[in-house]
Amino acid sequence: MNGFDFAPLYRSTIGFDRLTRLLDSATQVDNSAVSYPPYNIEATGENAYRLTMAVAGFGPDDLEITAKEGALVVTGKARKEEESAQYLHRGIARRAFERRFQLADHIRVGDASLDNGLLHVDLVREVPEALKPRKIEIASSGPKVIEQQKAA
Repeated sequence: MNGFDFAPLYRSTIGFDRLTRLLDSATQVDNSAVSYPPYNIEATGENAYRLTMAVAGFGPDDLEITAKEGALVVTGKARKEEESAQYLHRGIARRAFERRFQLADHIRVGDASLDNGLLHVDLVREVPEALKPRKIEIASSGPKVIEQQKAA
């Protein structure tokens, strides 16, 4: 069984369109694209994450990072190599790639760096103050005293 039928979910929910699209796209994974380039996702703090991709042979000018509409897209375009090179074995894959990551709400893409063939992209969850939990003070419900004005 390669897929799931989300039709009952579509019929009985309202306003969860983004969630159902995410579930739909998660079940339709292209297995050939999953392995290149290899990557790690780590939690570096309570609200901080780091994406690390192995991009050997790619320079800063060959890579593009875009954050748009709740998605992080990392694209690599390999430069043309010298035609005169004659390889006996070619094990370093320098093919073009595009890797997409769906971001949760309130995830902001921070800094990016390229170090020793590893691309690091820092991500931070920034929940707006209005959405953070807050304590609600409870007013006492004792009897209210109404003062009357004295007639002069």
